Amino acid sequence: MSAHPNNDRPTSGRTAARRGGRAAAAGAVTVLTLLGVTACGPDDTPNPPPSSAPAPSSAVPSAKGGLPAGLPSLADLKKWKAGDWDNWAKQHVITPAAKGFWDFQKMLQAKPAAPVAPTQPPTDPGAGSNDPLPSAIPATAVPHPYSVKNAVDGKIFFDKSDGKHYVCSGTVVSDPAHPGKSNLVWTAGHCVDGGKDGSPARNVTFIPEFNSTGAVSKGKTSTPDKFAPLGMWPGLSAISSPQWTSEGTESGGPASQYDFGIIKVGNPDGGTKSLEETVGGSVPVLFNAPRDQLSLSAIGYPAAPPFDGAEMEQCNGGKPSKLSFDSTRPAMYTIGCTMTGGSSGGGWFAVYNGKAYLVSNTSIGPADNPAWLAGPYLDDVASSAFDYISKKG
Repeated sequence: MSAHPNNDRPTSGRTAARRGGRAAAAGAVTVLTLLGVTACGPDDTPNPPPSSAPAPSSAVPSAKGGLPAGLPSLADLKKWKAGDWDNWAKQHVITPAAKGFWDFQKMLQAKPAAPVAPTQPPTDPGAGSNDPLPSAIPATAVPHPYSVKNAVDGKIFFDKSDGKHYVCSGTVVSDPAHPGKSNLVWTAGHCVDGGKDGSPARNVTFIPEFNSTGAVSKGKTSTPDKFAPLGMWPGLSAISSPQWTSEGTESGGPASQYDFGIIKVGNPDGGTKSLEETVGGSVPVLFNAPRDQLSLSAIGYPAAPPFDGAEMEQCNGGKPSKLSFDSTRPAMYTIGCTMTGGSSGGGWFAVYNGKAYLVSNTSIGPADNPAWLAGPYLDDVASSAFDYISKKG
């Protein structure tokens, strides 16, 4: 059964609902959307929950399941309270874009180049953690004009500390603390933070339903009222996992298994109308999903060749396989899909018990001959981060 959100997209009270980067290419697996910032298994020796979050470490491996020295164990992270997440978030503050900052020329400059790949493919010895890589499934363009159900899907533009412009994809997700009035966007961790050698994203903006009418398709130029009719929403705050922010690099690796991010946006006109009310819906997130029961589809705006970033693309990937760099962490979902850089952060959807949910996001894929994508399994760490940013502010 196809899990494309257009088939059965839930909303919080109504109806509603992958890879980018700049770097040199080499190798087999690569963080897809380095356009932005900066790509299960609990530890078996849990300690008491920390009273405050530690400062980012230098990512020197420790004895605790591969976590960097200075970070709590995975078991501890799953017990973090709001104060712990708040301490962590204060060390990783994104900067919203000023109104009018993003013009069309800057957006064109945000096209990704091929990201760096790891020196070798994953070699996790965990039983069943690495299935055969799936066969390629061609991405297909969503027809113009986009359905109202696709209004939750969009592009994320931001700057890194190098001063260059980057782009990712994202999805409007339901906010339990503000039902029907969500201002939350789900994306990849590397779209909000540069990882161990980077810094939080700057000039962050989300554009829902980018280019719905085809105003900038096939090299055409246009104005924001045409390619961003639902507005450019500045990112006010964001959260990712401590694993990504302390370990993440421009290559696939253990940090990719926690490569998720959530952005809270603000009304571009300063009004009180929420993002969800503006786009007409949102997608609930399903944590700790029963992976063996899922059939997945992915949506994003791939911008690396042969794509140009103007079109919303989709892949119906079917039942996912598993890919893992570290067996102490949840294995990633893997599906066949030919989307390229720029699609990072785009939502992965599944229908479960008759309702559509977001269950992952695009994180990594092959550097050469794009054929598959991998996204993180959203466990208790992701759920806790989401609960924190939902309730904050």
